Amino acid sequence: MLEGTVHPEFAEVASTLRRGIPRSGRGGAAVCVYHRGRCVVDLWGGSRDGEGSPWREDTVCLSFSTTKGVASTLLHILVEQGRAAYDDPVTRHWPEFGAQGKDSVTIRQLLCHEAGLYRIADMVEHPDEMLDWEHMIEVVANAAPVHVPGAMHGYHALTYGWLAGGLIESIAQRPFQQVLREELVEPLSLEGMFIGMPPDAMARRATLLDARVEPPELPVDDWRATVRERIETVLSAAGIELPEFRASLMPFSEPFDWNGEAVAAAVIPAANGHFTARALARMYAMIANGGELDGASLLSRATVAEIGRVQNRGRDKVLFVPMQWRLGYHRAFVLGSRVPDAFGHYGYGSSGAFCDPSRNLAVAMVVNSGAASTGAYSRLPRLAGAAVRAVDRLRFSNGVTP
Repeated sequence: MLEGTVHPEFAEVASTLRRGIPRSGRGGAAVCVYHRGRCVVDLWGGSRDGEGSPWREDTVCLSFSTTKGVASTLLHILVEQGRAAYDDPVTRHWPEFGAQGKDSVTIRQLLCHEAGLYRIADMVEHPDEMLDWEHMIEVVANAAPVHVPGAMHGYHALTYGWLAGGLIESIAQRPFQQVLREELVEPLSLEGMFIGMPPDAMARRATLLDARVEPPELPVDDWRATVRERIETVLSAAGIELPEFRASLMPFSEPFDWNGEAVAAAVIPAANGHFTARALARMYAMIANGGELDGASLLSRATVAEIGRVQNRGRDKVLFVPMQWRLGYHRAFVLGSRVPDAFGHYGYGSSGAFCDPSRNLAVAMVVNSGAASTGAYSRLPRLAGAAVRAVDRLRFSNGVTP
């Protein structure tokens, strides 16, 4: 059973969400959709933990890489304020970043994953290092790029957050969480947006049902090692480099529990944001609406056009597919509809959010189950497709809008 509200024209979104919540009762989700600056879907259902506790209106959920879209938006707000420009060298604002020959890396290259700093496995020895903000800022500042910046692009799956976060702090001269609160959360009244959970909000968390990450298993004998090597050789010839994928996403030498309170409290702006779907949708609704929502103007229409422009189209060196990176966002994956102007950021397990300025549409989903199932990753694209179809029907229905 779902709770919340839905405009009749968007009923397909509700039915799609209902089908995506596990019938076993283990797991839940929330979805929010904005169209033309108005909330037309605000729904939640299922359980927020493995004990069957019901998902609540104010439940926040760890959303993994969806967090990158929030950090990117925060950086765009600072650029809009005239504090920086996209083609500035990062070192103009963060001098320490220039170590290891990175003086020429621009903010634009950092935002579209062209900095060559994705191999986190080369930067940390233990995953708990990721919980230390100051340490990780120093680590990424001192890291050497694995390719000439700007020559190619590879998904900075975990390092992106400290790169963007360190830059944000250097530009704003304030702690990252303070900048997030003052420049984004408070102006848009985003009740339910945390990167680093405060103690008094911990009780609002949904817990993930597939939260524990184990170190990758190595072959136990020469035969398996040989097979693995041959498979990787064949894939490499096709441009699929599994070692790059592992080095970017798997610094897990020891078990790591994403549900741990210390992990939730840490500031990892690439991966540990806790959000309501409502907060994410409002943020992207601001972008979709030309940078303004409910009287709060955070971006200009020119900036919205710039951040949504595709920066690279080739195959990503880490993710193996063309992500069509914008400035801190990727193309929106939507089933059944063409959305060339849509962009946002999705996360592991099928949480995610995006906007489509051409339709003045924003869609967000947070979910705590299914990360271990490949089939779960169609949930957000299906929901997105339902929302896009609803908007397109309204476009041709004699001008009737919700």
